[in-house]
Amino acid sequence: MTTCLGFAAHEAHAALTPIRFERRALRADDVAIDIAYCGVCHSDAHQVNNDWNNTVYPIVPGHEIVGHVTAVGSDVTRFKVGDRVAVGCQVDSCLQCAPCSEHQEQLCIHGPTTTYNGKDRQTGEITYGGYSEHIVVREQFVLRMPVNLDPRYAAPLLCAGITVWNPMRRYGVGKGSKVAVVGLGGLGHMAVKLATALGAEVTVITTSPGKADDARTLGANHVLLSNDSAAMQAAANAFEFIIDTIPSRHNVNPYLMLLGREGVLVLVGAIEPLEPIHGGLLIRNNRTLAGSLVGGIQAIQELLDFCAEHQVLPSCEMIDIKDINTAFERLQRNDVKYRFVIDMTTLRDVALL
Repeated sequence: MTTCLGFAAHEAHAALTPIRFERRALRADDVAIDIAYCGVCHSDAHQVNNDWNNTVYPIVPGHEIVGHVTAVGSDVTRFKVGDRVAVGCQVDSCLQCAPCSEHQEQLCIHGPTTTYNGKDRQTGEITYGGYSEHIVVREQFVLRMPVNLDPRYAAPLLCAGITVWNPMRRYGVGKGSKVAVVGLGGLGHMAVKLATALGAEVTVITTSPGKADDARTLGANHVLLSNDSAAMQAAANAFEFIIDTIPSRHNVNPYLMLLGREGVLVLVGAIEPLEPIHGGLLIRNNRTLAGSLVGGIQAIQELLDFCAEHQVLPSCEMIDIKDINTAFERLQRNDVKYRFVIDMTTLRDVALL
């Protein structure tokens, strides 16, 4: 076992403070990783605040991890010391069930082991995430970082990126697809960038006229104001694919009306009950309302390779670890364009205190 320095919350709504904890000893199929950068996700704040009623304290958040390999177990064949790697939302699964065998480890029937606030499959110990110096991860859940992908900005691809990429690939978004992105935050801005890179015609749907310039700068072709009833009526049946990134309970009916024949609306933000859905809107035009949960390891690797090839990177604000509580406060106010990334080398300053 090794001692690790990180930042943890010890109760709901508490500030994150330095903590020392133990990482497990290297198993035969493990990879040890020094963490260089870690993204800050909305789900980190939800989990710290116990919004989903399943948090085990103390909690060390962070599931958008970029770093390099410092040691490998005796059975590891895909990585060596010095390799630049990444880790996303899961660090293990059963690898035997149907979803796992089809490269959808995030849907493991027995439950994936989450990067933090999960349970180690062998010992039952609680997992600690990437707001820390280093991490130990099973080889099958370590991702190769392409050499031409800037590690400073790549971390949010491991959650925000794959969350919108996975349904785009599943439903065939590509050249000429008419795509709408509802909401322009951490998820939405990645959806715009990725759909544009895939060759789609992209419309951002927002309530804020002030976001129009930002949307176009990110690559959107059009902006549709959802509180403009005339514009919404004019856009009826206009889209093949809509990705809804709104993170809270809302009414999806106005967006369903925008889908054409066989159109699909995918929810990726709201993990809670929605407003009642009008069944007639689904029946008309054979529309589909679907959901999507991050992605499997194969899909994340595909995303990293695509982003390296097309130089698609999240828009990030780099912070020191000492500023994480301020970042959480700003996150709640949507005061970031569009993702925070922690420079984890700043933990060295904390260690000197």
